[in-house]
Amino acid sequence: MNIRRGEIIWEPDPKSAHNCFLGKFWDEAREHANTPLASYQDLHRWSVEKDEDFWKLFCKFADMKFHNPPSSIRGSQKMPGTEWFPNSTLNYTENVLKTKSCKTAIVELTEDQNRRTVSYNTLSQSVDKFAQTLEHHKIGKGDHVAGYVTNSLETIIAFLGCAAVGAIWSSCSPDFGSHAAIDRFDQLSPKLLIVTDRYQYKGKTYDCIPVAKAICSAVTSIQTVVLAGYGGTYSNPIPNDWIAWEKFLDCNDGSCFSYRKLPFAHPLYVLFSSGTTGTPKGIIHSAGGSLIQHRKEHMLHVDLTPEDILIYYTTCGWMMWNWLVSALASGCTIVLYDGSPAYPTLDSAWEIAAQESVTIFGTSAPYIEACMRNNLNPNKVHSLSQIKCVLSTGSPLSSGGFRWINNSVGTQVRTSSISGGTDIVSCFVLGNPLLPVRAGEIQCIGLGMDVAAFNEHGKEITSEKGELVCKNHIPCMPISFWDDPHNEKYMAAYYSKFPGVWHHGDFIEFMTDGSSIIYGRSDSTLKPGGVRIGTAEIYRSLESIAWIKDTLAVGHIKAGTEIIVLFVVTSDSRDVDNSREKAIRDTIRQHTTPRHIPQVIKQVLDVPRTRSGKLAEVAIRRILSGLQVPNMNALANPECLDQYITISNNWRETDDSL
Repeated sequence: MNIRRGEIIWEPDPKSAHNCFLGKFWDEAREHANTPLASYQDLHRWSVEKDEDFWKLFCKFADMKFHNPPSSIRGSQKMPGTEWFPNSTLNYTENVLKTKSCKTAIVELTEDQNRRTVSYNTLSQSVDKFAQTLEHHKIGKGDHVAGYVTNSLETIIAFLGCAAVGAIWSSCSPDFGSHAAIDRFDQLSPKLLIVTDRYQYKGKTYDCIPVAKAICSAVTSIQTVVLAGYGGTYSNPIPNDWIAWEKFLDCNDGSCFSYRKLPFAHPLYVLFSSGTTGTPKGIIHSAGGSLIQHRKEHMLHVDLTPEDILIYYTTCGWMMWNWLVSALASGCTIVLYDGSPAYPTLDSAWEIAAQESVTIFGTSAPYIEACMRNNLNPNKVHSLSQIKCVLSTGSPLSSGGFRWINNSVGTQVRTSSISGGTDIVSCFVLGNPLLPVRAGEIQCIGLGMDVAAFNEHGKEITSEKGELVCKNHIPCMPISFWDDPHNEKYMAAYYSKFPGVWHHGDFIEFMTDGSSIIYGRSDSTLKPGGVRIGTAEIYRSLESIAWIKDTLAVGHIKAGTEIIVLFVVTSDSRDVDNSREKAIRDTIRQHTTPRHIPQVIKQVLDVPRTRSGKLAEVAIRRILSGLQVPNMNALANPECLDQYITISNNWRETDDSL
């Protein structure tokens, strides 16, 4: 089936090829390969077929600092388990903090308009002091440090200090309840816990100390607790057996610190799966793999320069925080914001972008969709002409979302919908400063990554929807899962569907030019009449209905046949009556096919989302099947599930609709 392509809403200036990092790297690749590499697809094909040449050239291009330079790019070649840059050593923090100047490295903002800044020189000094203090407390290579922390200066200093000595970092944002945090930290047996004393969200202040005490009681490996004040100030007395941040940093002798020489594959941090289908899995990422992949994305796909000011609205519980921290390696200024981007108004994030002269604005697709549905026009209120790129992830961005950015943020803006995940702490498909942007489409596959769509028989397909796979091993793939000595969980997660090929779990369609559309998670794919349908297709078709605030679609088996159940949140006080149901069905039929039309439509107050903003469709599918949701504390709003449970119980009691 030939999909109707979205219209081109942005095209690169021809001069960009000479000025952007990708253009400069492309020239070097042509010279190295001694071939024209006339198109991006040619460049991508070379980066996959000659991946050792690609990664070697990029290391030089990005000026990555090795202590022991690699004698080879790749050792053993297994899928999974390829050994990258064997016998080499480097330090993640040393590479990230290469810039030595009084230039602002970080701007920290909070909801109550507190603003702090730190220069690269001061940041490096603080990281050195933290690293020395860790070693004073006998915390070093291979030890675990946990953070129950906000998106703050102290958090970045703590993480970079850990990486400097080879300690392994893991963090939860303080909106995680005690059970969710304990489920994660107890697996790792951390020696040290960093805690922020409080946080703010939508105008309310929350005390973190009670939850931190519960963590300490449950995770008995914790020997030391360091308390950092939110925004640099404390609101509560520091518990007697805890150490204030400032005092902790003074526990060193003031001697010069030397970054520890660590293997390329040394563990950098443990990220956790969402945990919506069971106990969160600890995913161990390497220092070298994370660094080289983030540098590639920042330089070649975002075109992040030292002159840029980058904000990404994230918490320390989402992989985009890890991605954001690595941006310091580009010498840019990063803006940290802790709180809701929509507080006190939906326009607040754009106001901050104008005030801080942000050039690269990163957020979630649901925030863009909310701005669109509320007819926000930030470019009429704020000066946003400096924004050159808007990054969106967390869920597929609709065509309407692309158009809204173009019309309401600026025609100069390149919209980059990006997609990957915690699993690779980066992206498989993402933006490109040298390709046009089509509404609703992701521009390209990342360089060095042999990504494709497979049908259910393992055959590669184009212009059809299929499973997102990666056919080659890449440096950013996890080292392993925590507490998985025989890689059984790892293999089951990524290699059980297509042996020898990474199966990511996204439902995707690639165009012949390499651009793509993601239709949602494949484990929530709908199959009415046996035909696979991505839930995002339904969501996109309804974006034109102004009174729809949010939607969630799931499949449910009735009498051996799967039907589609659509849940709708309205933006007004009216019920979803027969006329509105008809409008929904007519709109879906007009924009998609009759197979996409839901058999059941129910109005709800909210839809469940994970803490990174993704729709928890599988949770609702389980509820409709009479099953429990195994780990509700992994959701950002678990209280909304009560309404779905009531709906499901009523259906089973009355045999109504289902």
